[in-house]
Amino acid sequence: GEFPTWLQGVLLRNGPGMHTIGDTKYNHWFDGLALLHSFTFKNGEVYYRSKYLRSDTYNYNVEANRIVVSEFGTMAYPDPCKNIFAKAFSYLSHTIPEFTDNCLINVMKTGDDFYATSETNFIRKINPQTLETLEKVDYSKYIAVNVTTSHPHYDSAGNVLNMGTSIVDKGKTKYILFKIPPSVPEKEKKKSVFKHMEVVCSIPSRSLLHPSYYHSFGITENYIVFIEQPFKLDIVKMATAYIRGVNWASCLAYHKEDKTWFHFIDRKTKKEVSTKFYTDAMVLFHHINAYEEDGHIIFDIIAYADNSLYDMFYLKNLCENFEDNNKLTSVPTSKRFVVPLQYDKDAEVGSNLVTLPSTATAVKEKDDSIYCQPEILCEGIELPRINYDYNGKKYKYVFATEVRWSPVPTKIAKFNVQTKEMLYWGEDHCWPSEPIFVPSPDAREEDDGIVLTCVVKSDPKEAPFLLALDGKTFKELGRATVDAEMHLDLHGMFIPEKDLKTETE
Repeated sequence: GEFPTWLQGVLLRNGPGMHTIGDTKYNHWFDGLALLHSFTFKNGEVYYRSKYLRSDTYNYNVEANRIVVSEFGTMAYPDPCKNIFAKAFSYLSHTIPEFTDNCLINVMKTGDDFYATSETNFIRKINPQTLETLEKVDYSKYIAVNVTTSHPHYDSAGNVLNMGTSIVDKGKTKYILFKIPPSVPEKEKKKSVFKHMEVVCSIPSRSLLHPSYYHSFGITENYIVFIEQPFKLDIVKMATAYIRGVNWASCLAYHKEDKTWFHFIDRKTKKEVSTKFYTDAMVLFHHINAYEEDGHIIFDIIAYADNSLYDMFYLKNLCENFEDNNKLTSVPTSKRFVVPLQYDKDAEVGSNLVTLPSTATAVKEKDDSIYCQPEILCEGIELPRINYDYNGKKYKYVFATEVRWSPVPTKIAKFNVQTKEMLYWGEDHCWPSEPIFVPSPDAREEDDGIVLTCVVKSDPKEAPFLLALDGKTFKELGRATVDAEMHLDLHGMFIPEKDLKTETE
């Protein structure tokens, strides 16, 4: 087949690529050293390149020829000769450990620059054309955050909005919404945009020592949607993990008897909506989209009934008989919550306050809190993407991977949230990655464009390929076979040619 000639730019993807260093192995697939890869589209042709992120973590490990920097699922002991007590004291002196800069999850755009990101306080600038690793940025130098999400949002002015957790800072633990501007004022040209980062709002954690883990958040025209789920980090355990010889992942626990709390931050006033909205315990990683309609906030997420997903990616579970002994105990479920921000304050206790046509409910309780039950949109999809021009707006389509029995995707899906119709692309022994939608230049409709996904084959002798599907029909337009080993990646973005600086710039 062929790729449309209007497709000019770079598809940039990130994910774990190296899991063995010398005689040492990472325990978890999400711990591997970051490997960037890109597909450059030029006049109907596709060029491939891949390169390890040259993080400090990568350099230390490669130099020592073993894992010396801890990752979330793998605790490393840098110098076996050093007195363990000396090491323990240095760890206790700063409760929050020094994190890795192995930024392996996603790619973020800030102004004209691009950064590899993960969930720690570090990001690494990269050149999207050569995949070269440039400077390291430490968020915590500018605002008090210890961990951040890898799924920022972008507003119409080009600001990056992201969230992070500030752990026990001044005796408080809070979730922080922050903003990175696209550029700095003329007279401060030498300064970095990070010096102009600002805290938009902070939400106190319900617990000082057990903040909620979160992987993404939602945004509408006027609100930020943040979900405080009962999947929590135990700070005390985390501070002593090193001495106890366990990894940080073991400090995460799911409290299924707790509630899941919804927070809505008004983007203009920077204040939180005071009504308490909640639902039952759940675990979520990905928000799909959110928008406002008639005084309600509608948000779509992919949720699980437990936290088994993370455990499935321990490398010991991804072994030979992977398909037999690796079944998800909880299927990813796409849920739509409809939350009435404006409702009759005199409504009776027990009445449903949702006035839009939906099976989702929001019931008023005795203490004036509101208990929300979702509408189930579909089951079995993950790694959702939308046409980002519709982010925060009423929309129709989700592009995602299909995951049924296992956490590794086997198909690409297009789901219509309004009609519940689903289209698929799949082939035997093919493992696609997160699909990315690129709108066509003259798009009139939401699904006018193409969907790109990298596909790895089960048989190492068969070449992996980049697949392009028609956004409307989901029919295959073309594939570009790659004569190299390709890794299963996590997230990425398409960078149109106009957003790439030329080498001379």
